[in-house]
Amino acid sequence: MKPADALHTVVELILAREAAVSLPLERTDGARLALVLEGGSSRAAYGGGMICALEARGLLPVFDAVYGSSAGALNGAWFLCGRARESVHGWWIPESMNAVIEPRRALRGQPMVDTDVLVDHVYEDITPMGFEEILASDVEFHPMATETTTGDSVDLAPLIHDRASLKDALRASTRIPLIGGKPVTMAGRTFIDAGVAENVPIRTALAQGATHVLAIRTQPPRPDPAPPSAMEQRLVHSWMVRHAPGAVTAWVSRHERVLEEEHILATDPRVLQVAPPKGTPGISIVGRSGETQRLAVSVGRAAMTTALSVIAPDRPGR
Repeated sequence: MKPADALHTVVELILAREAAVSLPLERTDGARLALVLEGGSSRAAYGGGMICALEARGLLPVFDAVYGSSAGALNGAWFLCGRARESVHGWWIPESMNAVIEPRRALRGQPMVDTDVLVDHVYEDITPMGFEEILASDVEFHPMATETTTGDSVDLAPLIHDRASLKDALRASTRIPLIGGKPVTMAGRTFIDAGVAENVPIRTALAQGATHVLAIRTQPPRPDPAPPSAMEQRLVHSWMVRHAPGAVTAWVSRHERVLEEEHILATDPRVLQVAPPKGTPGISIVGRSGETQRLAVSVGRAAMTTALSVIAPDRPGR
């Protein structure tokens, strides 16, 4: 184990809370530890592996809140209900991937990425999601989305009251412009994919009082990420004008916010990010190769296991 003074402050807090076996409502350390999960559609299989490693270590109780954007919200939900490992095969089995992602549906004017099917079929019949466990959890759940009338990044937690509204929040957070179907309505407001306004919800977590953040990335950190291609810019812009006109400005300025997120993640001393190593396979947002998806889960699990290796490495049952 590294010397205690060499540990990142996030690791120190996790270590202290793990040793104390404290629950969120019982803590007196004055800290607020947030788990923040990046989106990325199929690429979030890397994050799926990472939450499996966290779950295997029994670390859910050390967190105060879970923030997720798009597919990161899905991974956060699996972590909160304690079913990440038993359902992780959903990231690669054809029964789930082909049901949700089917590019040929676009020829019929239907969404290529159908998160209604994901929430209402896959999460009910193939890899059942523990919706009731999420609702009952002492660890806060903050799925994010982009409001169509303002382009703002919105925390949907206040709009979640029951199983139906929780499912709607997962739909809203993952409703990808152009390929994911029409905006989702909750409480009279309409939302699209969180990634338009906040792909890694680090700004929201910090603004809501997080003193420590463990950030799960679904791609290697990018000090100078490339903007969307000109074709993507045009196609999504056209869709936004028709379906989310109030969020057009958010889409146009999205790259600037991505640069800001990357800077915060890389430099803020309150944040520890865990990411797939450089050289790992890139995955399209509509990728559904079982072999690639399974590899991504394995890589993500290994990356988080390595990051946690300083935390009670000889703990029985690891």
